[in-house]
Amino acid sequence: MPTYEYEHLDDPCVRGKVFEVKQSIADAPLALCPTCKGMIKKIMSRVSISTPKTASELRDLGFTKLVRREEGVYENVTQREGESRFMVRGKPETVPDVKKIIRD
Repeated sequence: MPTYEYEHLDDPCVRGKVFEVKQSIADAPLALCPTCKGMIKKIMSRVSISTPKTASELRDLGFTKLVRREEGVYENVTQREGESRFMVRGKPETVPDVKKIIRD
């Protein structure tokens, strides 16, 4: 169940100025504090998103990362077995084979 943050609009109660409440995503936002019945508002919370940082992490997740090296030439830094290290414009044989990466 998600946790949402609420802020007291008036004086805070024992929960503090900002407090958290676990509620279903389908529930309507609260208008009154569950403890003191004072007016509250739902506030936006920070979200932590974990993203892969290394080429091997990207490759393991099924991504391909191309880095531009010169005009029309890209290096495949997530190269898999059987793939070309460089992708060159006009040479379709150098393009990574997505059928090996994506599976139904």
